[in-house]
Amino acid sequence: MYREIFELCFILSNRGKNGRKRTKKQIKSLVKAIEILSLLKSDSSMSLSDISKKINAPKSTTHGLLSTLFDFGFVEKTSVSGEYKLGYKLYEFGMAVAKQWKIIDVALPYLKKIVDELNETAHLATLSNDGEVFYIQKYESNRSIKIVSDVGSKLPAHCTGVGKVLLSYLDDKLLLDIVKSKGLKAFTKNTITNFEKLKEELKKIKKQGYAIDNEEIMDGLKCIAFPIYNHTGKVTYAISISGPVNRLSGDRFYEALKLVQKTSLEISENLGFRIAEFRKNRYGTNT
Repeated sequence: MYREIFELCFILSNRGKNGRKRTKKQIKSLVKAIEILSLLKSDSSMSLSDISKKINAPKSTTHGLLSTLFDFGFVEKTSVSGEYKLGYKLYEFGMAVAKQWKIIDVALPYLKKIVDELNETAHLATLSNDGEVFYIQKYESNRSIKIVSDVGSKLPAHCTGVGKVLLSYLDDKLLLDIVKSKGLKAFTKNTITNFEKLKEELKKIKKQGYAIDNEEIMDGLKCIAFPIYNHTGKVTYAISISGPVNRLSGDRFYEALKLVQKTSLEISENLGFRIAEFRKNRYGTNT
């Protein structure tokens, strides 16, 4: 779970307090240090010279920052090349972050149950500050096709099941801001690349209560996603099941749909959500 702290570093390197853009009032050395950590997140190791160029700072300044980060365990030096890489202290911070996220502890056994029953890969995700899907937990099938959705990774929201579920609960202004910032890149022939069509899709998703990624980010991959509600009924997380199209079709598709829906509500209930009230409002019944 150490990648959560890397995500924070990335956000902070681009945004200030409360998501605002950087201002001159911020401590420049701290900003540069966070930029270094963000760089090392993308590369396994980098030389002093390369880091200096990337953060646009003199070598002497960069060396001073790296030395301080090294002293506190945030970066390490490789013994062979002398290049810098992320340090053990970030792992400790990441583990601490993970422990504070109740959703992970609550959801993990349910994700395992989905995989045990369907033998397909299950995900738990949220939206990051930049409007992309941030994967915070994953339980993998032993026969799944390779899916680029590792814990701590991010993917576009407009073409993923969990992403579309989460986008469907945003107001129009925030949705538009995300689309303007991130765009609607096409990954397959099924990717939605028109904003009005995306809005129609999200409206449908919110009404029916779930989203389908039908080969929208990867050819041959299908995904079924449902929202997770907290005690106030707010949606900030979503879960999904992902697998090859040929394994998530016909009767098996509906089997997976029912199981993921049931699981999402069980997780929501564990977080304090009132399922009986939800069912009454949506279906006019408590059963």
